[in-house]
Amino acid sequence: MFFDSDLLMSVLRALTPILLAALGGALCERAGVFNIGLEGLMLVGCFTAVSTSWFTGSPWLGVLAAAVASAAYSLILAVGAVTLRGDAVVLGVAMNLLAAGLTSYLLRTVFGVQGTFDDPSLAGLPLVGGFSPLTYLAWAAVVVAAVLLSRHVWGLRLRGVGEAPDAAASLGVSPARHKYAAVLVSGVLCGLAGAQLALGNVTLFSENMTAGRGWIAVVAVMLGRAMPLGVLLAALLFGIAEAVGFRLQGLGLPQQATDAAPYVVTLGALFLTTARRRGRTPRTTGSTGSTGSTRSTGPSGVAS
Repeated sequence: MFFDSDLLMSVLRALTPILLAALGGALCERAGVFNIGLEGLMLVGCFTAVSTSWFTGSPWLGVLAAAVASAAYSLILAVGAVTLRGDAVVLGVAMNLLAAGLTSYLLRTVFGVQGTFDDPSLAGLPLVGGFSPLTYLAWAAVVVAAVLLSRHVWGLRLRGVGEAPDAAASLGVSPARHKYAAVLVSGVLCGLAGAQLALGNVTLFSENMTAGRGWIAVVAVMLGRAMPLGVLLAALLFGIAEAVGFRLQGLGLPQQATDAAPYVVTLGALFLTTARRRGRTPRTTGSTGSTGSTRSTGPSGVAS
C-alpha cells in the first residue's frame, strides 16, 4: 500500500527541519529583515550537533551547541543588515557560501574524512512515539509563534517594527533591538533544525547535507506570507513531496527524479501563488472612471 502510516511518519520527519527553519525566517520577515541565510544556519547547526554529540557522547549537548552556534552565526546578518545597514540578501548568500565551505573544511580538519562522517559511537536523538522530541517542539513552536505575533506585546511590537520602523521608534520601541532579537531567534530555530536533520532524521554529517532545505524554508516563508499557520501548511507541502519522493525511489524510480520532487513542487507552488496574486491585483486603465484615472475639476468645470 502506497499511503500508509510509514509514509505519514516520513512526512512528519521531513517536515520538521523545514518547519523550524521557516518559523525563524518568518520572525525575521515580520521584523523587516529578509533572511535567506537559513541554509547556512542549518548547515552550521548540523555540523555543530554532530561534532558535539560525538565528542561528549550526549545528543542533547549537541542540540544545545547547535542552537548556540547557529545563533552566533546569525550575528553576521544582524550586525551587517541592522547595524551596518548592508544588503540582507547579499549577506544571506555570503553566509550560505561560507557555511558550506567552512563545514567542509572542518569535516576534514576535525574528523579527518571527506564527504561523510558516520561513526557507530555517534549518539542520535531518542525517539518518542517514533519521532524525536524536536518534532513535537516544532509543532509547539507554531502555536507559540502564532500567539506571540497576534497577542503578545513583544510580537505586536515586532510587527510594528517590520511594517513602520519610524513610527515604532517614535513610540519608544527600539527597531534595532527587535530586529536583533528576531535574527537571533531565527538562528536558534535553524540550529534546532540542523540538529534534527543530523541527529534526528539520520545520525551522521555529510557535506552540504541540508541539500537546499534552507532555500525551501525561505520559499515556505514567502508562500505562507510569514504567518505561522501559513508557513506550517507550506512546509507540510514540501514534507509530503520529499517523503513521496523517497517512497517512489523505493519503488524503482531513478534517484535523480525523486530528489528533484521537492524542488519541482517549490517551483510549481511559487508559480501558482504568483499567478494568483497577479490575478487579484487591480489593473489601472486610461479610461474615464477607471482606477487611477479620475481627474479633478476646478470651479469652472475645466479638468485640472
